[in-house]
Amino acid sequence: MNNTKIGIITVSDRSSRGERDDLSGPEIKKWSEKMNFTVVEEVIIPDEADVIKKTLIELSDKGIDLILTTGGTGFAPRDVTPEATRAVIEREAPGFAEVMRMRSLQITPHAMLSRAVSGIRKNTLIINLPGSPKGARENLEFIESAIPHAVKLLKNEVKDCAEEMKKTHA
Repeated sequence: MNNTKIGIITVSDRSSRGERDDLSGPEIKKWSEKMNFTVVEEVIIPDEADVIKKTLIELSDKGIDLILTTGGTGFAPRDVTPEATRAVIEREAPGFAEVMRMRSLQITPHAMLSRAVSGIRKNTLIINLPGSPKGARENLEFIESAIPHAVKLLKNEVKDCAEEMKKTHA
C-alpha cells in the first residue's frame, strides 16, 4: 500500500471565482489515483503570489509528500507560480522541470514557454505543471517513474539507492 500524500493546487483567477470549471485539478487527481497516491488536499486559488506562497507553505507544513500545482507557469503577466514556488522552496529539484520541457518540446514548440520549476520544502516535493489538463497529464507521465523514489528519499525510507533501483526495475 502506497502511503504517499498528495496536495493539488490549481492556480487560476477564473476558476477561483467560479467562472470556469477546473479541469486540470481533476486530471491530476485521476493520475494520483492511478499511481495509488492519496489526495489529501485540493484547492483552487487565484494567480496571486502571496496566496500561492501561503498555500504551498500550509500544505508542506501539514506533511504532504508531493504538491502538484497546475497553472500560472507561462508568460502572461499574472503567471507567477514559478516565482511563488521559488520563494518557498529550500532546495531546487530542476530535473523534473527539465524533463517536462524536453519531452513536451517533442509535442509542441510552445513547451519552451514553460517557466515551471520544481523543488523541495522541508520533506515535500513541489512540482509546477501546465494549466491545461492535457499538458498536466502528459507532464506527469514524463516524470512519474522518478516520483515514488524521490518521495521515499525525502521520507528517509531509502537506505541504499542501488538496492532500491534493483527492486524497482526487477
